[in-house]
Amino acid sequence: MSDAALDVVEFLLTASLYNDNRALDENDLPPRYRQVFWPDGAAESTGPDRPGSDDSPLGIERPIRPTIETARRATGVENPWSAISGLMFTDRDEFSGSLELTQQDMAEEWFLDRGEQRVIHNPVLAYAYEDEVDGADYEAARDANRPVQADRAWIDGLLAQYFADEEEEEMLDLVDIRAPEEIETTLDDLVLTEDQEAEIHKIVKAIEHREYLAQIGLREIGKLLFVGPPGTGKTSTARALAYDLDLPFVEVKLSMITSQYLGETAKNVEKVFEVAKRLSPCILFMDEFDFVAKTRASDEHAAIKRAVNTLLKSIDNISLIQDDVLLIGATNHPDQLDAAAWRRFDEIVNFPKPDVQMRADILRLITRPMDIVDFDPDELAEETEGLTGSDLRMVLREAVLDALTEERTALTQEDFVDAIEDFEERDNLKDLDMIEGDHDALVAGGDISGSDASADGGHGHDH
Repeated sequence: MSDAALDVVEFLLTASLYNDNRALDENDLPPRYRQVFWPDGAAESTGPDRPGSDDSPLGIERPIRPTIETARRATGVENPWSAISGLMFTDRDEFSGSLELTQQDMAEEWFLDRGEQRVIHNPVLAYAYEDEVDGADYEAARDANRPVQADRAWIDGLLAQYFADEEEEEMLDLVDIRAPEEIETTLDDLVLTEDQEAEIHKIVKAIEHREYLAQIGLREIGKLLFVGPPGTGKTSTARALAYDLDLPFVEVKLSMITSQYLGETAKNVEKVFEVAKRLSPCILFMDEFDFVAKTRASDEHAAIKRAVNTLLKSIDNISLIQDDVLLIGATNHPDQLDAAAWRRFDEIVNFPKPDVQMRADILRLITRPMDIVDFDPDELAEETEGLTGSDLRMVLREAVLDALTEERTALTQEDFVDAIEDFEERDNLKDLDMIEGDHDALVAGGDISGSDASADGGHGHDH
């Protein structure tokens, strides 16, 4: 029997068992199934409380009804009915497109003979067959299942409910909210220092043991500050942590609080923290944290200063242990932070420019899917002193594009050497002191005059 039939029967069996067992809630449904049963107006059926609570209706109402369309979306099987139409225990309603198991016992026997391993990873099936399948552990399967709070539909439902007021909707311009499934980078995709790995490991353990930390009174934990030059992986690491921990990722650039479109800035800062608490457990990532110190030391408008003071108070009043919010700040300019900013964080994580070994490891990592002749990342690492991980990705981009102009997808070591030289040349251009009115240096050959021609030529080298 094909895997397609197993996929569809697992889906139908999961739906049937979920409908019959009221002890199960949405966190027991595998995310790929759950996503097809969210109502279009998720906000209408989700309350501020967690799914399955007595105070709030479930976001996905029972009974869930499998159809050919939901089966297709949940399993990836293009023709679900064709895959199972030859089985004696299945049927469909041609008018509604619904699918069903006509003989549950026969379906269960058929599935368990062929798909025991699937039971281990599916909490609904593990709950039903824990005593029948070796290795099936309901609690373990549920713990490994991505929680409902990480679903895009759940996030959108809460936001739509919380920001129903049209004036409050503009506050969402202040934040970028991503579900874990929308983050493309994992921690395995990054090259980290030993210190960075150690700090991440500690925070993961703190998240796992929040109840114990609360019990012993250790509440001031879970506020990290990432410091280092641009391109060293601060944002990527924060996002990857959200992906690996199945946490929604709430990102705010602090300079945005000065936007003229956002109304009362202090109020909007408070809203950011309210959003994070609503979406908890989550990661709240605050970029450009040096903006706080710049504002406090300057003659900025009083409303902006109030917003910054509100921000510092809000940081004091949020906690990983009490609120399930991991707070991560990031700055490219730690030298500009004052004592009031520093003391808000219990851990400082340094993101230096990569050393030669890290550069070689980064090159190996980002070139994994590529075909490269005579590739020597150690040699390239020696030639890229001072480049960040972001810079190395730009080098890779240039090497690939240059090869494509020659109709090649296989790269050579020489392609990378040339790309490094081109990158350094471009980098040097950024450091040129341009004197007003003297634009000829930006024009190839330097022999084109006239303001229009000079201006046009000035944009061609900024990739």
